[in-house]
Amino acid sequence: MSWPAKTQQDPFTALLICPNRALAAQFLEAAARDGFQVLSQLENYPSRQTLDIRLRQIRPDLVVLDVGSNRGTAADLIRFAVTTSHQTHVVAIHSASEPELVLSALRSGATEFLAAPFDIQVQQEALARLRRVRRPQSDNRPAPGHVLAFASAKPGSGASTLAAQLAFSLQALTKERVLLADFDVMGGTIGFCLKIAPEYSLSDLLATGDSAPAALWPGVVATHAGLDLLPSPAIPPDEPPDTSRLHEIIESARSAYDWVLIDLPAIFHRISLITFSQSDQAFLVSSAELPSLHLARKAAMLLAQLGIEKQRFQLVLNRATTRHGMRGAELEKILSCPVSTTLPDDCISTHRALALGQPLGRESALGRAVEGLAAQICGSIRTERKGVAPGMEPALSQT
Repeated sequence: MSWPAKTQQDPFTALLICPNRALAAQFLEAAARDGFQVLSQLENYPSRQTLDIRLRQIRPDLVVLDVGSNRGTAADLIRFAVTTSHQTHVVAIHSASEPELVLSALRSGATEFLAAPFDIQVQQEALARLRRVRRPQSDNRPAPGHVLAFASAKPGSGASTLAAQLAFSLQALTKERVLLADFDVMGGTIGFCLKIAPEYSLSDLLATGDSAPAALWPGVVATHAGLDLLPSPAIPPDEPPDTSRLHEIIESARSAYDWVLIDLPAIFHRISLITFSQSDQAFLVSSAELPSLHLARKAAMLLAQLGIEKQRFQLVLNRATTRHGMRGAELEKILSCPVSTTLPDDCISTHRALALGQPLGRESALGRAVEGLAAQICGSIRTERKGVAPGMEPALSQT
């Protein structure tokens, strides 16, 4: 991934990390004047995992980092930010231009050092240098595919079934290239449900030290009913997968397919949280049972703490029936976030589809609901391509 060229008129988007609030106020005052657009702020130094998730979420050009409030922590965050796959430049800021601190920040990997009161001429010179270090990007590349992630609040809530059936529906609706990937390497069931014996899995891709070009996918996927599949391994690995190359694998799949649907373990696993942060749309699936609703509420709170706002994922209520007796407003109050989609309880059709490894079809209530969800997703993508931000609009009406 290379950087798009900036013109003199384009502001640099930035994530501001500044525990020194007086310094933050000074920088924000100068930012609009000098060509910085602050997309988000963190008032405390984040952990590496939180920073990684926030970078994947907002994809800023720069991280503007207060290096004086805690010099050791700041230096560690600089080293982490510049060595991730985001290719993010770090601009260090401080209340004064202290030579020792300037040298420390630059040695850690910062591209620029700016000091209050943020003189406009100094700022413009720094911006000019930043533009020079960015590499132009070709405009002839094909549009990247769309990544959809699925995780259950509680195991068994139906995320895998939704991911598989939505993959069938998207392929039938769009006739485009669709990859269904099972990232639950310890207990994934996509291969079993679709009667596919795994030859390669995510574990194999993560274990190799080679890069992951788009051309690798035909050699590692299985095919079924028009879909490309990356099942979970036949034998679970001894340890959870190393997720350091996860971003590379997802971006490779994005460049090779029009649609990438990723089935994940329960949301509280690290691999699920990382994948949610990288996806274009994420679906948190809960059944209507109280334990599952309780975990869905905890998951929504955790995602918010990690910087994944509620509008960036959809909460799907699966196997909903009238006997549960709770309306949408009551559920939203319990869960502290809106229920975007409800799917009917259709166990007979679900079991038949699983037994045959086939799509549900329009003759079932659940099949029609999934097809409606696929149509809504395609509609939101078309809206986005026209330049209108779709947000995370409800995929189906609540019932």
